[in-house]
Amino acid sequence: MTMTGQRTLTLSCVILTMGNRPAEVVRAVDSVLAQRGGPVELVVVGNGAEVTGLPAGVRAISLPENLGVSGGRNAGVAACTGDVVLFLDDDGWYPDPGLAAHIAARFAADPALAVLSMQVVDPDGGPGARWHVPRLRAGDPERSSVVTTFLGGACAIRRIAYTEAGGLPDLFFYGHEETDLAWRLMDRGYRLEYDATARMNHHSLPNARHDTFRRQDGRNRVFLARRNLPWPLAAVYLADWTALTVARERGRRRALAPWFAGFAEGWRADPGPRRPIALRTAWRMTRAGRPPVI
Repeated sequence: MTMTGQRTLTLSCVILTMGNRPAEVVRAVDSVLAQRGGPVELVVVGNGAEVTGLPAGVRAISLPENLGVSGGRNAGVAACTGDVVLFLDDDGWYPDPGLAAHIAARFAADPALAVLSMQVVDPDGGPGARWHVPRLRAGDPERSSVVTTFLGGACAIRRIAYTEAGGLPDLFFYGHEETDLAWRLMDRGYRLEYDATARMNHHSLPNARHDTFRRQDGRNRVFLARRNLPWPLAAVYLADWTALTVARERGRRRALAPWFAGFAEGWRADPGPRRPIALRTAWRMTRAGRPPVI
């Protein structure tokens, strides 16, 4: 906890689990309870799973069905009281017991800071996944910077900003839900940072290991553009990602078919409210190194 004026900045942590990694949940919980500098309110959300066997003082929420990353984290935040909420998946953990104090100090010092995205460190010493660094120039994970998106399972968020912006979009289920929230936060004048000194351990695994990843990726990119971008920027954004996806898969029809199926679904389905970001927000993103067209 950190003093801000006449009050104390408090921290909460939401751990998301589907109930199939009990040993990993214990490791994640222990890494939160080991934090120094004051208590961290801990909520474990079972996404379509029963949560049992937690230490005293840890709140369990068992959702009757899997609501996806977005719905699960929203449920966790709704149960929190902390000024800042840390998000952690059940297969990640915090190696540094001083992390909570560091996070609290960063948010206490800067009211405009909405999100800190952490450095994800492979505990086996591997280089880590490129997408773990949420910017275009991801070659140096040790360099902190302002960013325009963040990692949902390795971040801390100011709770009032999260609720003001409407939280994560439930209909995304998983995939680009953080970017949707990030753009809405930036449009409200908040700032997001990647903090290389704030670390979370997680083994490097490809997103495409999930059977539904490519369909979700295609659908949610369309949702993201339809919900948040002025139409000229939306057209460029979607054209860019179509070209990049085709180039990445190099004509492999089996890989491209679910992506294009998701892309088409993104146009047929209702993406929710459309609130295009202001052009000044697009310019802020460009200055931060990632214009909202890629």
